[in-house]
Amino acid sequence: MAKNKLILASSSPRRQELLTQVRIPFSVRNPNVDESQITTNDPVEKVKQLALIKGKNVPIQHPETIILAADTVVAYKQQIFEKPNNKEEAYQMLLALSGNVHEVYTGVMIRSLEQKSIFIERTQVEFLPLTDQEIEWYVSSEEPYDKAGAYGIQGLGAMFVKNINGDYFNVVGLPISRVVRELKSFSVYPD
Repeated sequence: MAKNKLILASSSPRRQELLTQVRIPFSVRNPNVDESQITTNDPVEKVKQLALIKGKNVPIQHPETIILAADTVVAYKQQIFEKPNNKEEAYQMLLALSGNVHEVYTGVMIRSLEQKSIFIERTQVEFLPLTDQEIEWYVSSEEPYDKAGAYGIQGLGAMFVKNINGDYFNVVGLPISRVVRELKSFSVYPD
């Protein structure tokens, strides 16, 4: 089978780990984009636009190159919870999510010179009710600060999750099974 060269347009270690887990060969190019130019408050539109600008920012330099870009946000009551800037923001996000159901959206764009695929994956996550002490303990760790919604489901944040409806890996940062299926149409396969 012919194989194309996949470039992940993301510096996310979690996306890199997921592609490695399923043995998809790739290289990384960090898209240098100003995410503040996307001003929509709609979580679906936001992840779609962010995936598009990240994917378009990395040039296709060879005909066999495939670009994969993604962005993930957490939304509760249609309010977007991105990465917290400080301890207080992380605390307030977790307090809002406590005992409630929220959505995690990931926008994905895959493109080559000949074709393009764009899709949005949605997963619902229900948190257990959290005590102030639990939130304080968690925000004192390093984990919340590079993650949308101020938690990592694949780390310490797993203890807050009561239920999940949808793709677990979407919450980690990349709906990997759907990505692998889409990549096949671009002649990208696991090793």
